[in-house]
Amino acid sequence: MTTIADSGEASANRFEMLVQSVTDYAIYMLDTAGNVATWNTGAQLVKGYAKDEIIGQHFSRFYTDEDRTAGIPALALRTAEREGRFEAEGWRVRKDGTRFWANVVIDPIRQPDGSLIGFAKVTRDLTHRRAADEALRRSEERFRLLVQSVTDYAIYMLDINGHVASWNAGAERFKGYTADEIIGEHFSRFYTEEDREAGVPRRALETATNHGRFEAEGWRLRKDGTRFWASVVIDPVRDSSGGLIGFAKVTRDLTERRQSQLALEQAQEAFFQSQKMEAIGQLTGGVAHDFNNLLAAIVGSLDLARRKMADGADISRFLDNAMKAAERGATLTQRMLAFARKQELALETVDPVALVRGMAELLQRTIGGGVRIDTEFPLVVPHVHADPAQLELALINLAVNARDAMPEGGRIVIAAREEHVVSGGGLKPGAYVCLSVIDDGQGMDAETLARATEPFYTTKGVGKGTGLGLSMVHGFAEQCGGKLTLRSSVGEGTTAELWLPVSQDDAPRDRADAASEQPAATMDKLVVLAVDDDALVLTNTAAMLEDAGHRALLASSGRAALQLLSEGHVDLLITDFAMPEMTGAQLAEAAQAGWPGLPVLLVSGYAELPDGIAEDLPRLAKPFGQDQLLRGIARTMAANRPAAEVLKFPGRRRR
Repeated sequence: MTTIADSGEASANRFEMLVQSVTDYAIYMLDTAGNVATWNTGAQLVKGYAKDEIIGQHFSRFYTDEDRTAGIPALALRTAEREGRFEAEGWRVRKDGTRFWANVVIDPIRQPDGSLIGFAKVTRDLTHRRAADEALRRSEERFRLLVQSVTDYAIYMLDINGHVASWNAGAERFKGYTADEIIGEHFSRFYTEEDREAGVPRRALETATNHGRFEAEGWRLRKDGTRFWASVVIDPVRDSSGGLIGFAKVTRDLTERRQSQLALEQAQEAFFQSQKMEAIGQLTGGVAHDFNNLLAAIVGSLDLARRKMADGADISRFLDNAMKAAERGATLTQRMLAFARKQELALETVDPVALVRGMAELLQRTIGGGVRIDTEFPLVVPHVHADPAQLELALINLAVNARDAMPEGGRIVIAAREEHVVSGGGLKPGAYVCLSVIDDGQGMDAETLARATEPFYTTKGVGKGTGLGLSMVHGFAEQCGGKLTLRSSVGEGTTAELWLPVSQDDAPRDRADAASEQPAATMDKLVVLAVDDDALVLTNTAAMLEDAGHRALLASSGRAALQLLSEGHVDLLITDFAMPEMTGAQLAEAAQAGWPGLPVLLVSGYAELPDGIAEDLPRLAKPFGQDQLLRGIARTMAANRPAAEVLKFPGRRRR
């Protein structure tokens, strides 16, 4: 039978076994004087003393000399006895004399009647934790010193509501606030009034929260009210569980950089403006030179024709000269429009060999008699995808440049070959025809060759050319999907290669039907209202119409044209596009609204009109001759034939 005494003894044994099994804590008893009365395994591991070595010894030997001198052990026991508990952290000493950082708890042990019989002491070795804490503290201190030492950046914390929680020296330097003045204040005070009203500070925090970062540049305010241009970055700060605890804000004063950038931009703008003015001056001089030559030929030829006509002489060659000069003027205008990208290419399948041979006479006449032009073509040359009119103009430009490089005369070779591009060279993979214009002239040095295709660049001297020839050819080739390459060296001539993509069609596209290209001999005689604000153009247009048997009504403005429409029968309206007060497109819209079905032919000196302007109207380009005018009338009337037939009935109701 088990007695109460036996039960108590068993309980005590179990408690001792529990204490002895603990190895991470030193758990032992002290008597009332502070001498060690018990010793567990954990105490031996932590402090290094065996049980036989330490029992009966005073616990003060675990303290450092400094603590013993200061009376810390005795103070610990008095505190535990008086207050019921003593707890502290500090350095303790092992048997081998090494130190460790310990957490110490001392509790008094009393009899049921309250009398003190000793103390229970628990010690834990926290050396590793203290080392980690110390490392963290040193890291935080270094980071704090780092942040505080930065003077070129304002680096500070905001709480989740945007109030300033920390402040570094850089923030104080260029924002003007001390830490005592700004901590606790809302960061929106750094923003301009306009930004605050627009909600920029709030959106900045929302962006940082939702997207993980906010970055922007803008004006900010200093304490004294002055503005500075700032780069701002705001990042959210989260705890280990991902909860938002604030924001890290970095601001940099970029005022000087912005001022430098603005100054640079202003200098660049001034430089570009001077370049532009220089280019305009060069273009103006070149165009004026070319047009003066053409006008001299036109005026001189017409003056001679007028004089010779009075004597009854043949004036046809003078009229031919004037016509050729005018055609060259139109070509020069096309060149400038092509450079300005005002000319839309009409890409189609073109036989390059047939095109070159067909323009042989034109080329030779343009080049003059001092230079021979030869062609070298293989038996088969694929057709290319290009604008035939612009290809002719490009070849003329290249041939003229070649001629100018041979002032003493020479030979120009126009050749062609098929090439297959796999990759590189600025061309898409595929088949190409390379048209070459080769001369044996003076050639170009490296600097001139590098700038040859620049707009307005010319080596022909002031007023000797527009400098648009090669630039136009370069732009034309790229619009076709090809490229222009130049090879040249001083004294060895130049080779200009025009690469054009091979057409996917088997044959060149058919030209317009003969009926649409030539004015029909049996065309009905029409009442035509011609409108142009230029009296000379209007007079010539009327003369061409009347010479073809049509009746011409003339108006110098849109308003005058609408008045004539309201007064009588009109079969066709021919109007210039660029007129003051009312453009040709606006006149056409008003005329067709009042007289539905009225055919309209729109005339323009522009190669193309703005997008969406009179896209459904037939067009005639200036300058034009009688044949072009009559073909334009035939196309317009054919496209509007049902409406035109209705208009001829006398009973047609008009507004």
